[in-house]
Amino acid sequence: QIAVEQRATGGSMDGRFIGFGNPKLDGASGEVVEGPGFEDGLAIPDAVKRLEPLPNTERELQAMAATLGFERSTITTGSRASEYTVRNTDFSGASVVTFATHGLLSGEISGLPEPALVFTPPWIWSTRTDDGLLLMSELRQMKLDAQWVIFSACNTAGGGGDGQEGLSGLASAALYAGAERLLVSHWAVRDDATADLTTAMMQILIDEPTLAGSAALQRAMLLLMTEKDSYASPDAWAAFVVVGGR
Repeated sequence: QIAVEQRATGGSMDGRFIGFGNPKLDGASGEVVEGPGFEDGLAIPDAVKRLEPLPNTERELQAMAATLGFERSTITTGSRASEYTVRNTDFSGASVVTFATHGLLSGEISGLPEPALVFTPPWIWSTRTDDGLLLMSELRQMKLDAQWVIFSACNTAGGGGDGQEGLSGLASAALYAGAERLLVSHWAVRDDATADLTTAMMQILIDEPTLAGSAALQRAMLLLMTEKDSYASPDAWAAFVVVGGR
């Protein structure tokens, strides 16, 4: 029997759900973005656009809204899921905020100086408030008043730069911005399995509001690996970890 930690999550999730995902991208599956990607402090839109689309993230956000309540959910996807929209969203009173997109480590596209989240890039070279990448340093300046911030993306538990320790990148920035607890990933993740994992975890926390987030994640992992053969391998679920909380 697997032991689970029984520690309070800090209250029921009766606030708002805010989700961003499925940014408008047109890269081919598995395509590596070559050439310059970040210059003069800005992402190059054409480089960001060549990243692979993530259609399962739309399903994930819709499923989470159904779980948490459509009446108090705001989902932004496709062309509307821009960096500008994210940075101008009021997150106050949110129980859950989910960013379902690509997570990039520093240098993952040429010239990128720090970790970033990917959103729909502008059609032309734009301003510093909307270039398609929300940098770690920009996330740190936001106000994320939320019980949970879920990074449904690759490598979001990574360091802030080459040689830096884990959790010093996007995770550290989100905690500094006010998030109580996070769900982050230690390596590249599958968008299909991740969609099911995050939704299952939220349902477990709704059903058992005093359960620790780490325990809810563990139960969600067990559900995935036992209920669907294609999720039996740890690469479908093992990357994720809960950070923060009381």
